[in-house]
Amino acid sequence: MGNIMEHDLQKKQELELWNMVSSGKPRQGAKTPSRTPQRMKQEVPNRNYQTISRSKKTAQAVRRKKARKRRIRFYRLMAIIRIILCLIGAHTVADTIYGWVHKPPEKEEAVVQVVSLPAQNDEIAFEEHDITLMAVGDNLLHMGIVNAGKQSDGSRNYDFLFDGIGAFLEKADIKIINQETIFGGNELDFHGYPKFNSPTEAGDAIAGAGFNVVLQATNHTADQGMSGMENCIDFWKTHPEVLVTGIHEPLTEETYKNRIPLLKVGDDTFAILNYTYGANGESISSSIKDRMNMLCDVDESNGRIDFETLNKQVLLDISEAKTLADIVIVCPHWGTEYSTTPSSTQEKFAMQMTEAGADIIIGTHPHVVQPVKWIEATNGNRALCYYSLGNYVSTQKNGQSMLEGMAWITFHVTKDGISVSEDQTGIIPLVCHYTSNPTRFKQVYLLENYTEELASSHGIISYGGISFHLDDCLKWSDEILGDWILSADEVLSP
Repeated sequence: MGNIMEHDLQKKQELELWNMVSSGKPRQGAKTPSRTPQRMKQEVPNRNYQTISRSKKTAQAVRRKKARKRRIRFYRLMAIIRIILCLIGAHTVADTIYGWVHKPPEKEEAVVQVVSLPAQNDEIAFEEHDITLMAVGDNLLHMGIVNAGKQSDGSRNYDFLFDGIGAFLEKADIKIINQETIFGGNELDFHGYPKFNSPTEAGDAIAGAGFNVVLQATNHTADQGMSGMENCIDFWKTHPEVLVTGIHEPLTEETYKNRIPLLKVGDDTFAILNYTYGANGESISSSIKDRMNMLCDVDESNGRIDFETLNKQVLLDISEAKTLADIVIVCPHWGTEYSTTPSSTQEKFAMQMTEAGADIIIGTHPHVVQPVKWIEATNGNRALCYYSLGNYVSTQKNGQSMLEGMAWITFHVTKDGISVSEDQTGIIPLVCHYTSNPTRFKQVYLLENYTEELASSHGIISYGGISFHLDDCLKWSDEILGDWILSADEVLSP
């Protein structure tokens, strides 16, 4: 206890001494220190001073003075140290307070939330939808049609050919036409049957109407020889928006790898293959064959065509297309002209193509409509086959050739795949109407809109012995197409 009190008293004296030194003034109530030992003794307690002689006093005074200076320096140093420590302490306290005030909120343990972006097959993102396909038959440009497009100023325009089906072209996603005749070059004379050469303006009209697929492999593709085919290939390059299939540049190793024509509709891919049985001859030259897809087998040694044997390349193409596309469409130019019944060769080829993986088969060439059927292969594959759509336009003399078909196929797309929607798939009957004296194409009509009055004015009646009636067209349609007939309302309704 005593030690504690003495320690406190000493600290108090040191503090008073520091105040005196720092201010240069004596503490309150204190007298200026004297040099006498007695006064020194009174001012600095706890020191034992002895009475000594003057000389000794002087020496002692000097020593005391030095000692006092040392003490003062010591106390001053201690004071400075304390101040420094106080400052350091104050800074630390300030930092602590600042840290408390400005301390960021403590981070909670991170929670990782994984958000999956809806994929194509995700119920949230994927919306079921339909893709529609329309196809018409032979665009057979006889001279009565070629001349109908000639304008008073000498130019040519064939937009009118498609006035009757504009609503369907606007509705469909995939629009196919079989260009029966060759665009061999406008510098050549225009010709009708049997060696056709058609004006390229008709091709411009096809593109302008909205067709995005043109089938160009027919028995008339080589009517103007190699130069005519090359001119036709070059012409279609001016319409890159149109997929032209059936003819092509000479195949090389590189072009062969890319030989499958593909059409993208949204996220779905369609392969559209086109072949012809021949080129109006028993054989075909190697140069022509190198630019045109052949349906039938060809003897490489002499170019002779085996019309009863399917070209193995067709099956290879279908197999390749199956790996590249969601839907494989094969368009063969085949069959017997003016026969409304498929030949045994057509049926055989259709089965082989179905087994290879074809999903849709759309036939042309007979110039009359033929039935629509599902083909069931033994390996489980299934294909919808339109054996023949007949013509689209012509001025032929056969009454049944005026009845035509427009294929309409609805593909339903779900997250699980794409398939044919049978309730909105079938064929829409059409009638090609032309006038006589002179023979001129007028319009393609829907059979449901065709009248007996129009039938009685049809130009085909001008050919001796030929009759043409609406009832005939209705009868042919029912007999050949049956339950596959669709109306315009079924197709065009929202």
